[in-house]
Amino acid sequence: QLQLVESGGGSVQSGGSLKLSCEVTGFPGTTYCMAWFRQAPGKEREGVAAIYVGGESTYYDGTVKGRFTISKDAAKNTLYLQMNSLKPEDSATYYCAKGTSYECYSGSWSRGRMDYWGEGTLVTVSS
Repeated sequence: QLQLVESGGGSVQSGGSLKLSCEVTGFPGTTYCMAWFRQAPGKEREGVAAIYVGGESTYYDGTVKGRFTISKDAAKNTLYLQMNSLKPEDSATYYCAKGTSYECYSGSWSRGRMDYWGEGTLVTVSS
């Protein structure tokens, strides 16, 4: 059974940076999709970024492209999300999730069709 544990959330001022981490315990496979999602109070969950592990293709939502970078350290089995130039509208609980390779290539990751989820880490950006 896989477990995903996020960390790195916190409070930051507008324009600041944070780096989120997601540690994966258990064996996730050799090729699969990992992604970050976020959900603000009263809003639907939205896909932020995804990475195809095995081919290293990355995918970003238009609202974060150029500001956020998704990456993975295979040796540490850890997923990262570097967030720069943060805005108040980036405030949300951020979740990491794992899906099959298909979720990345089909784009269905952005609709939340993932198999495993973490508990989330809160990011607050003040103006």
